[in-house]
Amino acid sequence: MNKVLAKFGPFLGLLLVIVLFSIPGEVREYFLSVPNFKIILTQTVIVALAALGMTLIIVSGGIDLSAGSVIALSSVIGALCLKAGWSAWLMVPAVIACGAFLGALNGTAIAGLRMTPFIITLGMMGIARGAGKWMANNETVNYTNPAINGWMTTADPFDFSMPPGAWVTVALAIAVAVFMQRTVFGRQIFAIGSNEATARLCGVNTVLTKALIYTLAGAFFGLAGLMQLARLRQGDPTVAIGLELDIIAAVIIGGASLSGGSGSILGTMVGALIMSVLRNGSQQMGWPTYFQEIMIGVVIIVAVFLDRLRAQRRP
Repeated sequence: MNKVLAKFGPFLGLLLVIVLFSIPGEVREYFLSVPNFKIILTQTVIVALAALGMTLIIVSGGIDLSAGSVIALSSVIGALCLKAGWSAWLMVPAVIACGAFLGALNGTAIAGLRMTPFIITLGMMGIARGAGKWMANNETVNYTNPAINGWMTTADPFDFSMPPGAWVTVALAIAVAVFMQRTVFGRQIFAIGSNEATARLCGVNTVLTKALIYTLAGAFFGLAGLMQLARLRQGDPTVAIGLELDIIAAVIIGGASLSGGSGSILGTMVGALIMSVLRNGSQQMGWPTYFQEIMIGVVIIVAVFLDRLRAQRRP
């Protein structure tokens, strides 16, 4: 029974949330409509992409509180590049490389200097947010190049087509799932999260591996920033405040353990969907923003509580 709940728990949670928001008659018709589900899936893209990177970190036993700030900074850098006349072919790798660089700084400090992930990434959260505001001159950055504006939208909001950003997310989720399960590096991530000392004795270069994990995660945060830019069509250094909580919650709800060593990409994607459905349903119900924040906080606490129960039952 415990194995069944561990495997299908995220799916049951998603179904439960959808059913709960489908009960009120005043919101049911629109909530269950095709346009609204397209909105939900589009809103999931940013959290899901960042959660791919966060899954790597949490499975390895770490944490990253700077994800929201890196997303905001990446969107500002992308907007500045487009404003300066860069093509999308140059801007996209530059922004992803920026996210990877910040991740590398985190990973180097955490693994090389043996510093606490919580403290290092908390510091990076402030650095990235401040850098974004400085580069944007504390205002939004607008651009005229429409190269990426269609990444998060479709021509017809009422058909069954999905924006390119959603397909990119699905493709990357499949690739990362295969990477974690079928490659030596992927298995080393689980080994470090399960017992770093044992992994080191087995020949795993834990310092290099952890640095690469945070670098790769930073690249995913940068890509999420690109999708944020495409969605807003401007670079805004004040966006994604608190988004790291949604990202971490999505990973934990998906079955990953905060103590490391376990987690799955499929569970993370379902967890990201749950977070998007919660926010979308709350908006449909007309609940105030502060109530939504309280609800998300409760979900995070419940997710951590369930993680603790799973850890106690694990042999």
